[in-house]
Amino acid sequence: MNIFTDFEQRIRTAVEAVLERDGLAVPDLGRVTVEPPRDASHGDLATNAAMVLAKPLAMKPRELATRIGAMLERDADVETVEVAGPGFINLRLRPGYWTGHLAALLHAGEGYGRGAPTGRRINVEYVSANPTGPMHVGHCRGAVVGDSIANLLGFAGHAVVKEYYVNDSGEQVNVLARSAFLRYREALGDAIGEIPAGLYPGDYLKPVGQSLAESYGSALREMSEAEWLPIVRDAAIEAMMAMIRDDLALLGIHHDVFFSERSLHGAGGGRIAEAVEALRAGGYVYQGTLPPPKGQLPEDWEDREQTLFRSTEVGDDVDRPLVKSSGAYTYFAADVAYYADKFARGFDEMIYVLGADHGGYVKRLQAVARAVSSGRADADVVLCQLVKLFRNGEPVRMSKRSGDFVTLAEVVEEVGRDPVRFMMLFRKSDAPLDFDFQKVTEQSKDNPVFYVQYAHARAKSVRRQAAEAGVMPLASEAMSAEALAGLTDEGELALIRKLAEFPRLIQSAAEAKEPHRLAFYLYDLASAFHGQYNRGKDLPDLRFVNADDRIITQARLGLVEAVAQVVASGLALIGAHAPDEMR
Repeated sequence: MNIFTDFEQRIRTAVEAVLERDGLAVPDLGRVTVEPPRDASHGDLATNAAMVLAKPLAMKPRELATRIGAMLERDADVETVEVAGPGFINLRLRPGYWTGHLAALLHAGEGYGRGAPTGRRINVEYVSANPTGPMHVGHCRGAVVGDSIANLLGFAGHAVVKEYYVNDSGEQVNVLARSAFLRYREALGDAIGEIPAGLYPGDYLKPVGQSLAESYGSALREMSEAEWLPIVRDAAIEAMMAMIRDDLALLGIHHDVFFSERSLHGAGGGRIAEAVEALRAGGYVYQGTLPPPKGQLPEDWEDREQTLFRSTEVGDDVDRPLVKSSGAYTYFAADVAYYADKFARGFDEMIYVLGADHGGYVKRLQAVARAVSSGRADADVVLCQLVKLFRNGEPVRMSKRSGDFVTLAEVVEEVGRDPVRFMMLFRKSDAPLDFDFQKVTEQSKDNPVFYVQYAHARAKSVRRQAAEAGVMPLASEAMSAEALAGLTDEGELALIRKLAEFPRLIQSAAEAKEPHRLAFYLYDLASAFHGQYNRGKDLPDLRFVNADDRIITQARLGLVEAVAQVVASGLALIGAHAPDEMR
């Protein structure tokens, strides 16, 4: 169903035929690609075959392009071949090819664009916010990007697991416990005064304190901190994770696995110690010193001999400490153990969706992947830039719930899940994003999510109009190139060509881990559909519903149904709805 891979093979076959006829050896054809031309007036498909093969064949690109083009002209689906510029080959396909593809699309139904199973297992870890409070808007973008990447990869044919890494070990959860204990005392009637600096001040911890008071009465207050801290910590983490799950559910996000960082720790270092020893056995651990970092020294930098990961041998910029001066393992050592655990679970690739402030993690995680898996598994890091909130062009800074940040729940409750999910993808993830509450609720072309959803609703409206006119669409099994042959208008064919890009878009967006490509594609598809609909207002012969011509109406209803189907599939991968009606 991917016309681009189909024609890649046809062009490679044509190249082989040309070279064999001339007695020339066939070079590697792996760099031969087929793409839509940048300018649609140049044709339907463009290939670089002559450009990339001319040098190894010691030929001029245009001369080779002319020979390949002559062979391609014999293809029954090719209408014209043109050699352009320094040697690009542009193809224009016959209308019957496009209507045949449209019929195949309609036969495929919801499976159109879905890749065949690859057998590749991929772990996508995203959000992984510290369980110390509600999700805020800064987490929202990574949540949507990660979830959409996982959806795309699954649709492309990979076996995907969505994972959340619970940071339930370390000082930050001890601070959470002390903050919750203060709210516990407050629930017992103690005057706690102003929340001390360094503790979490949000009101979201009040229910935790109340629950502890109901469960333990005053018993915790009589204990030493060493006794009550693990009790309160576990209760607070459980409550925060329940809150986080609820916040993510507002976005339609549900992880398959919640992995506890604490499970990596244990007597003698637990699984972290095991992972470090495995690195040592592979020759990646040594005792040494690190040169001071350039610029101002960080507060935690130590000029001493220490246990280091020889990460520069596997692509990192510097070697990484594994053990602190206190003898405890570093946070990075836990990263090593976590990756090792994923590798042991049989994943071929681990994707981490992180905030832009984690840019330094890219090379170190890739180094860990090479060392732990001996190059058999990959690690890829997707970085998400900040989101700035605006209302009527003015920055939004404060939250009613937390006091110092805007929560994810507040954003979703105000504008809805669909605008949030779509707009978080309407910029490349590594570019800053401005999110204006007013603009994302406008019913206009300037609001991308409305424009795309309206395309689906309009398509369903066209079907209702046809039914009122007494014209019913053909059953999918009756769809054929012949039944759709009346679709000859250039706008109709352009719409089919845009639909035909969907399988290629899925594969490329999944491979690049760039779900914004899907959002852009859906907007372009919606624009093409709305444009063709509006042409019918000026040219009645182009209207989708013409009660006097049942055959052309049924063909156009097939085209409209295909648009609705692809828009619905794309929105589902983004995590948004495809409404049948819009008010």
